[in-house]
Amino acid sequence: MFLLVRCSFRSAKERSAKGRVLKGEAGQLTREEEDELFEQARKAPEGDLRAFESLVRQNQSRIVADCRHITRDESVAEDLAQEVFVKAYFGMQNFEGRSSFRHWLQVIKVHHCLNHLKRIRKNQVSLDNEEEGMTNSLELSTADKTLERLTDRQRIHLILESMPETLRLPLVLRDMDELSYEEVAANLKISLSAAKMRIKRAREWFRERYEGEVNAPGR
Repeated sequence: MFLLVRCSFRSAKERSAKGRVLKGEAGQLTREEEDELFEQARKAPEGDLRAFESLVRQNQSRIVADCRHITRDESVAEDLAQEVFVKAYFGMQNFEGRSSFRHWLQVIKVHHCLNHLKRIRKNQVSLDNEEEGMTNSLELSTADKTLERLTDRQRIHLILESMPETLRLPLVLRDMDELSYEEVAANLKISLSAAKMRIKRAREWFRERYEGEVNAPGR
């Protein structure tokens, strides 16, 4: 079954060029349509992955991008995203319906990526160590030199990549994953007030650098 889910993930681009089978494959689904498709996937006979494959196609690019933003490691983002979909597939029958499919998938992704970070950083400084911010500031000074050659999407990605992790993680969880402040605090194991403050600082940090680049002479 793992191989079937893996094939669903890997072949999404190729299959998108073929004939459409399920509603939603021709374009982006609304959340309500996505929830309906998720119910089809949950009720499908064993071995029938058509509905789940359609959900993968709808969400894979976003999940890969989010995994990259959280881990700041493009080399593992696709593998992590694939593992997220595998977890979602095997967890479908335990879904209690208290949230939308998209939010449920986002929570799985957040937990998986944060666990990945914990595994690889057992012997490194904690997320609260401000020395990391100093290191990332040096990275940003180098990254600034290339910003003007990038598209808006690339520029946003580079700024996020250069943001200190203590700011980047809560910002991504709140503004990209759409978790509540309470969920951000719980996932990062920080207080609610700390979560709100970091998100505020992260938004200001991002806005200052993005607007500074957009308004730079020659643009």
